[in-house]
Amino acid sequence: MTSPIRVMLVDDSALVRQALRDVLSDDAGEFKVIAAVGDPFQAAARLRAELPDVIVLDIEMPKMDGVTFLRKLMRQQPIPTVICSSLAHEGAGVTLAALEAGAVDIILKPDLSTRAFFLEARARIQDVVRAAASARVQRRKPGVRKSAERVVPHLTKTTDRVVVVGASTGGTEAIATLLSGLDAHCPGVAVVQHMPAGFTASFAKRLNERYPLEVREARDGDPMLPGQVLLAPGDHHMELYRDGARYHVRVHQAAAVNRHRPSVDVLFHSAAQHVGANAVGVILTGMGADGARGMKAMRDAGAATVGQDEASSIVYGMPYEAFKQGGVQHVCSLDDVAAKVIELANARAAARDHDHALEQRQASPKATGGRGH
Repeated sequence: MTSPIRVMLVDDSALVRQALRDVLSDDAGEFKVIAAVGDPFQAAARLRAELPDVIVLDIEMPKMDGVTFLRKLMRQQPIPTVICSSLAHEGAGVTLAALEAGAVDIILKPDLSTRAFFLEARARIQDVVRAAASARVQRRKPGVRKSAERVVPHLTKTTDRVVVVGASTGGTEAIATLLSGLDAHCPGVAVVQHMPAGFTASFAKRLNERYPLEVREARDGDPMLPGQVLLAPGDHHMELYRDGARYHVRVHQAAAVNRHRPSVDVLFHSAAQHVGANAVGVILTGMGADGARGMKAMRDAGAATVGQDEASSIVYGMPYEAFKQGGVQHVCSLDDVAAKVIELANARAAARDHDHALEQRQASPKATGGRGH
């Protein structure tokens, strides 16, 4: 029998701590709460005695806020940390700051007014803590943020190609690194990041402010435009479809797929069906297998596909499953993914132009042996 995942809970609410204890109690004994404390100073004292596999951390606490504690932790003793956040939209920005400081994922704070929370969110919380336990975290220096600061090839502006991206645990920083290597000439980009409702709009706004791309939460019917990044809203699937000469997105709330909504598989399968060889698929860090079948379908449909490598993944789950199922054509370090996407998009454009020129030569009177008039 494998050892249980040891969890420390840090939250100033005793009711929340008890609710999380209940969520992380299971008959199989997969989880063990080794400490449940009310503030970061108590957490630091307990850490000197025993290190957990995962910390579940509140943001707003007395004496020291969660982000400050997390930054200190990641400089001194990196431990996979999950942020336990409220649904309040005004708190989304602080939660994203915690992800940038090194947290690997977000769970929503228990709704103590209803027991329905446990039915709806228990599996999600357990999945996130399970993924965090296998995450690779590293010491961070103050003020240093990992990013792909490198020159990438120029991409010719086009409207007939689409980049689709899927990510989960550790994906917010991975997506930021990818976008830092693209410019306003890139094809339209559709992104699914496993993230609760209420946070995707703030995440898109944060990316939009940092990179020379238009990044926003997707709306139903939005066209895919060059230099634009559409992020699936939390708790909504996003699919691609073609209308005339342009691709658009459809946003809806059909049943969860692979226990996720949004699901990477939903996006990737739609790209395989409606975009085919005009698509470039990218699967980044994350736990589980969401996106693996969809990426295989994309590759079978002629799309180019890229998977993040193990060394640069926070959790090498989703990219590995896609690779095992034959969906990944190219394996790249995170810092090289943007350059590979541009290379593949340019190669597709060159092949298209070559085919178009060949068709024109074959259709001309001279090519068919006829005479011009």
